[in-house]
Amino acid sequence: MTGHVDVQPGTVLLCDADGTLFPSEEPAYEASAGVTNRYLASLGADRPYGPRELQRMTNGKNFRGAAAELAGAFGREPVPSDLERWIAEEKDVVTAHLRTVLRPDPEVQKPLTRLAERFGLAIVTSSARSRMDACLEVTGLAPLFAADRRFSAEDSLPEPVSKPDPAVYLHAGRELGIDRAQGIAVEDSLNGARSAVAAGYRTIGIVLFVPEEDRAVRSAALLATGADTVVSSWSELADLLL
Repeated sequence: MTGHVDVQPGTVLLCDADGTLFPSEEPAYEASAGVTNRYLASLGADRPYGPRELQRMTNGKNFRGAAAELAGAFGREPVPSDLERWIAEEKDVVTAHLRTVLRPDPEVQKPLTRLAERFGLAIVTSSARSRMDACLEVTGLAPLFAADRRFSAEDSLPEPVSKPDPAVYLHAGRELGIDRAQGIAVEDSLNGARSAVAAGYRTIGIVLFVPEEDRAVRSAALLATGADTVVSSWSELADLLL
C-alpha cells in the first residue's frame, strides 16, 4: 500500500466495475477490437489496432467516450445515428463474451462481504448497465449491489457520458443522499480516478487486476492523479478500512 486515506466519516464505497471488481478489461478489449476497428475503418483508419493498444489509449472510458476520442484523432466528428449503432453492437458483443469468461473470485467476494458489514456498496461505472449487470451475475457479486445502487455513465444520466467526466459520480452521490465526505471511491484506471477526484470523493486506487509488470507505474500514476492511496487487493483494502 502507498499513500494514506482517512476513512472517517465514510459510509459508502463507490466501486468502479471493470478492472476493479472483476478482470474484465482485457477480455472486453479483445472482444471490442473487431467492432472498434471496423468503426475506425469507416473513419478512414489505415491500419487495425490491437486490443492492448486500444486499452492503453482509452482505458477507463466506455465505447462512447473512446469512439469520440478516436474519431477526433482522425479529424472526424461521429454521426450521432451511426455512433449509436456502433455503441449498441459493441455492447452486445462485449457483454456476450464477458458472460463466457468471467467467474466468481473469492479474492473479491470475501473481502467485499466483510466491507458490506461496515459500508454501503454501490457501483459507479462508465459501462452500460446491461454489461454491468451481466458481469455481476456471472461473478456472483450481484447480491452485494442492490439494483438501485448501480450507476452507469452510459445509462443512468439524462445524457450519456464517460469517465473522466465526473457526472456519474455526482449523480450517484445525489441518488444515494451522501455528501463528498461520506463516499469513498475505488478505481483501477486513471480516467476513473480523475472522475472520482473531480467529483470530490476520496479515492483509493486498486491494482489487483493490473498486469504485474504495470502495477508500479499505474500506482504512481493513480497517486499523481489524486488518489489518496493505492492497494494491491481487496483484502488489503478491507484491512485498511475496517
